[in-house]
Amino acid sequence: QVQLVESGGGLVQAGASLRLSCAASGRTFSNYAMGWFRQAPGKEREFVAAIRWDGVSTTYSDSVKGRFTISRDNPKNTVYLQMTTLKPEDTAVYYCAAKFLGAIPFTPVTASAWGQGTQVTVSS
Repeated sequence: QVQLVESGGGLVQAGASLRLSCAASGRTFSNYAMGWFRQAPGKEREFVAAIRWDGVSTTYSDSVKGRFTISRDNPKNTVYLQMTTLKPEDTAVYYCAAKFLGAIPFTPVTASAWGQGTQVTVSS
């Protein structure tokens, strides 16, 4: 099973940018499609972005399309989420997820592994 550790969250003002990172270990990283999900208080975990195992294909939720960019560096076993023009409604715990030999997008219940999450708070 792959292990995932997120980093890069924090408190920022609306309009700012942040880059989240997710470092993977334990299995062959390139065997996994990778995704970012988020969960705000009192809400269900929702899909944010996903990237195919080779980085060629990506997909985004409508709420972040054009503002967020997912990328991966397979030799470094890391996936990134570059977030720009952040809004207060982006405030949530952001989770990295992996799906073994998976297509994108994928749902939370089909993920093979999860990170512990990193808090992103956007003030108005």
